[in-house]
Amino acid sequence: MRGGSEFENRVRHSTSKPPKTPTESPASKQTVGPDADALRAALSDAVATPAPSPSRKRQRVIYGDRFIPNREGIDLQASYSLLHAEGSPSTPQKPQKRTPHGELHFQKTEEANRTFSTLLRSELFHNEIPQSTPASLSTRNSATREARARTPPTSNGSSTKAPSTPSKNLFTYMSPKTRTPQTRHGPKVDTRSEIYSLSPVRFDSQRMLLSPRKQPRTVSKVPYKVLDAPELADDFYLNLVDWGSTNILGVGLGSCVYMWNSASGMVTKLCDLGADDTVTSVSWIQRGSHVSIGTNKGYVQIWDAKECRRLRVMTGHTARVGALAWNDHILTSGSRDRTIYHRDVRAPVQYVAKLSGHKQEVCGLKWNCEDGQLASGGNDNKLFVWDKLNEQPLYKFTEHTAAVKAIAWSPHQHGTLASGGGTADRRIKFWNTLTGQPINEIDTGSQVCNLAWSKNSNEIVSTHGYSENQIVVWKYPSMSQVVSLTGHTYRVLYLAMSPDGQVIVTGAGDETLRFWNCFAKNKNEGRISVALDPFQQIR
Repeated sequence: MRGGSEFENRVRHSTSKPPKTPTESPASKQTVGPDADALRAALSDAVATPAPSPSRKRQRVIYGDRFIPNREGIDLQASYSLLHAEGSPSTPQKPQKRTPHGELHFQKTEEANRTFSTLLRSELFHNEIPQSTPASLSTRNSATREARARTPPTSNGSSTKAPSTPSKNLFTYMSPKTRTPQTRHGPKVDTRSEIYSLSPVRFDSQRMLLSPRKQPRTVSKVPYKVLDAPELADDFYLNLVDWGSTNILGVGLGSCVYMWNSASGMVTKLCDLGADDTVTSVSWIQRGSHVSIGTNKGYVQIWDAKECRRLRVMTGHTARVGALAWNDHILTSGSRDRTIYHRDVRAPVQYVAKLSGHKQEVCGLKWNCEDGQLASGGNDNKLFVWDKLNEQPLYKFTEHTAAVKAIAWSPHQHGTLASGGGTADRRIKFWNTLTGQPINEIDTGSQVCNLAWSKNSNEIVSTHGYSENQIVVWKYPSMSQVVSLTGHTYRVLYLAMSPDGQVIVTGAGDETLRFWNCFAKNKNEGRISVALDPFQQIR
């Protein structure tokens, strides 16, 4: 135990020895290593309380209050191609859905946007970028553009001098006294020079802004007349309303046909087919008082509306006759039995030609009397064009994906045919029947029930069913909406136009007929009537 106590004293004596002072010799520093306890303590302190990382003082960014653009080195063609404006290339975008209300406000907004875009391009790019404005509005020339850079304007002799800015009197309203042509009466000052203009835009931009604008045509959204039509069938495949050249409207209601005189407002009952038959189609001859009636049993009757007398009953079809069309003395009928008959009302035979091309019910027929072409649409989603009385179709259009009832020939473009598809299609397509090629198409968003071209302007009206039940007037060929009319609570299945082309009448399954003032009066109507009237030319 004594040896153990001596060992403990020796250890205690060695640990209690004071540390070495800095006065020790360098030799002793080389022989003695670093103290392990001191290193361990330093490491533990560094882990427990890490020292903060050094930081730099953030520099304050000073922004100026002005931005002076510099377009040197900028590709103006590339910049122009990035403008999403009418007349310039742009990235295709999903078309915005047009709201059925506020078309007039929408047109005014579009016109204002186009004007602003044109003005902005003109101010930024001058004439270096092709403008989409008419030549009458973009009249800026190079001489005027150079005159804007010179302040003040110089004479022809000093045109090679570099542009300069007045060093004084910058804000005084007086003519510069230097380099101004003199006349006998005083300084010759060009008051139209842009240096004297108080407007922020150039003179050609001012001229564009002050030029008269074509005001968008306003169409009343309220029908001026509403008639009750009890038993008006809610059937997409029938054609029960037609407006004759004598200004009399014919309507098929149940088993009867009624006539409404637009001039007097009187209603006359033309015929009653009885309890075992119903009216399925009504069509007036182009000129005269004869009207044809298709029945559910497959008969075609011809009546004299003036005398209220039946002239003839024609047979041939084995199912209902849902479509009728006149071409002078040729009456064409289409039926659910999938056949089309050409009938010469002057001949004693029932029909002169039979067309068999459709695989389902024929629900649309329209003649182009100028070219002698017949367009037929069916429930088989097919649109056929027939040349005169030929029994083989001239063209077969199969692009529609639903029944084709809506058919209309353009009175303004030669050989232009419009057709509309049903609920699964919802498209209006335009065809060139001279070449057999499609022209254009537009998705209307709802079932297309009828189409009719305006007689007085290059516009087309369409009526729709599922799901919006609206009447839309389109501007052709841009197919921009002029107006959208609503009011019917069922599909707008029937459409007819007045002889003067100003009024349309629509019928629906809600058993009402609504009259709309959609189109303006023909400006040449009075001039043509005077030219054709020999008494007006006698002096």
